[in-house]
This record gives sequence, C-alpha cells and structure tokens, in this order.
Amino acid sequence: MKRLFVAFGLLLLAAPVLTAPAQAQDYIAIRQAGQDLMAGTFGGLRIAVTAKTDVKTLLPAANGLAAWMRVYPTLFPKGTETGGNTKALPAVWSDRAGFDKAAANLVDAAQKLADLAKAGDTEAFAAQVKVVGEACGACHKDYRAK
Repeated sequence: MKRLFVAFGLLLLAAPVLTAPAQAQDYIAIRQAGQDLMAGTFGGLRIAVTAKTDVKTLLPAANGLAAWMRVYPTLFPKGTETGGNTKALPAVWSDRAGFDKAAANLVDAAQKLADLAKAGDTEAFAAQVKVVGEACGACHKDYRAK
C-alpha cells in the first residue's frame, strides 16, 4: 500500500510536467534520445547475430525497435521543423506520406525481426537484421541530413 501512495505522489508531482505543452526542442530531444537508444539496440543485435546468440533472447530488443518506430513518426508534429539542433530534413513535413511510409516499412521489418526471434529462427533472423538496417538507411537517405 505504501508503494501505491509513493507512486501516486510521484504522479502528482509530475502532473504539471506531463500536462505542459511540449516545445519543438522537447520533441527534438525525445527523437534524438530514442534514436540513440535504437542505434545502440540495433548495434547490439548485430553483435549478437555475429556471436551466434540464441535469437529467442533477443525478442525484447526486437520488440522495442518495432514499438519505437510505431511512435517515432508522431514526434514530428507541425512546428517542430525548427527550434533546435536537428538533422531532420524539411521533407519530413513536406512529404509526410513518404516519411510515414518509410517509418511503416521499418516497423514491418522490425516486427518481422521480433517474430523470427520468437520463433527461434537464427538464420532468418540474421538475414532480417540486414533488412532492418536497409529500412533505416532508406529513411535516412530522404529524411535525415548527413
């Protein structure tokens, strides 16, 4: 019961922050932090494949990639084109349908990676890691500055 009160107290303290309107730089910081985590996770997956790790143990990481990419496109609302240090190209906003499609392709690739991890299919998982990397690169080609 004490934990419940502590959690509730923390929620009350965080309420002003959680309800405050996000600024462009907040979105940029969230995008960058998430992409850093994704890059680290993906790098770890590549190392694990090379080390011939049991791919079933990689399911949480693959699920995390898919979950992140489902959320990622929502972090580019109108008005976040400027206001911070971002490598996002204007095409993210001017070609929104293309950007959303590229993100959806990555979600599909990451979800297939998770499905292969769950199935324990090491060979197909290794091949799918490459597909995920290509999907990342395809999005960066059109929507991220070098």
